[in-house]
Amino acid sequence: MSDTAMNPELKARLYGIKLVALVREHFGAIEPSDQIGLTVGAAMTANNASWVLIEDKPERGLGVALAWASRHAVTDLHILASSDTATLARRATAFDLSIKIWAIDGINITPASAQNIDEHAEVTLGHELFIETITLGGADVVIEHGVITGEVRGLEICRVVTDAYTGEHRLEVGVGAHDREAFTMMHGNTPTAQSLKRIVDAVRRHRTPGADPHPLNRLGAERALRALVIDDPSIVGASSLRAVASPSPRPNLKDPIPCVAIGESALGSPVVVVFSTGIDLDVIPFAAEARLFHAQPDTDLIVVVPQRDVSPVTRRLAEMLIHPALIIGV
Repeated sequence: MSDTAMNPELKARLYGIKLVALVREHFGAIEPSDQIGLTVGAAMTANNASWVLIEDKPERGLGVALAWASRHAVTDLHILASSDTATLARRATAFDLSIKIWAIDGINITPASAQNIDEHAEVTLGHELFIETITLGGADVVIEHGVITGEVRGLEICRVVTDAYTGEHRLEVGVGAHDREAFTMMHGNTPTAQSLKRIVDAVRRHRTPGADPHPLNRLGAERALRALVIDDPSIVGASSLRAVASPSPRPNLKDPIPCVAIGESALGSPVVVVFSTGIDLDVIPFAAEARLFHAQPDTDLIVVVPQRDVSPVTRRLAEMLIHPALIIGV
C-alpha cells in the first residue's frame, strides 16, 4: 500500500513511531512528553527540545514544522527529513530560532548543510528572437530559469522551446504541454503575432476579474495576483515591479506554488514581493528563500495574498524571520 493510499490515522501513527525510534537512537533514551501527528509527518517534545519528522513533500514542510513550533513556544527545534534537506537548511537560516536539519538515511541521520542556491539560468541563444512575437501578440514576456514564456494575466499561453531532435527553436502556443502539442499539429511550428493575439484575447476574457468560472481562470491564481500588482505596484507601496523566477522551477501549471516579483519601493529601496493564494503554511519559508535568491537577507520582503487568506499563523511565521516580512491582503 502506498503512502497516499494509507489511512491518515495509520500513517500518522507510523510516522510517530519512526520519529520516536530515530530520536531515541540518536539523542538518547527519552520519553516524549508531547507527541502529535502533522500533515507532513509527526512532531514530539522531550527534555526541553523538539523534533519534527517531515515525510510528505519535505521541500514544503518547514512552514508546518514552524507553525507547530510557534504554538508550543519551541526554542530548540530539530527537523528530520529523507530528502530536500539542503533546501530546508537554507530556508531555516532565515528564522530567529535555533533550527537544526538532519538528513535521514535508513536508520542513520547526519547534519544537513545549507548549500548555496544554484546560479540563475541563462536564456538559450536564439530564444530571445521570439520575444517580439510574444509582445506583438499581446502577452506579457516572463523569463524564469532561462525559459521564455508569454502570460496573459498570469496564465502561461506560450513558451519558447528547442526541439530535442532537430535543435530547431520555436514558439509553442497553448496552456500546458498537451495543449501546445495540439496547437502545433493544427497550426504548424511558427505562429504569427496575429494568430497569437487571437488566443491572447480569448484567454484575457476569462482572466478578467469578475468573469464567470472557467478552467482558464482556475489556474495560476497566484500569478494572476502578481499580474494585478505589477500593473499597479502602488497596491503594495512599490513604484515598480517585474516578474522574476522562484528559487526553483515550478513542476507544472496545475499545482499552485507561490511566485515572485522584485522592484523598488516608493522610497526607492529594493523590495522582494511573493504572491500566494490559500492558507499556505510554507509561503513564509518560500518567501525567505526567494529573498536570498534575488537580494540581500535584510531586503524588504512583502507577501501578498487575497484578503480572505490573511491568517494569524502566517503573520506569526512572518514575525519569526530574522528580518520580518510584511503581509498584505488584496
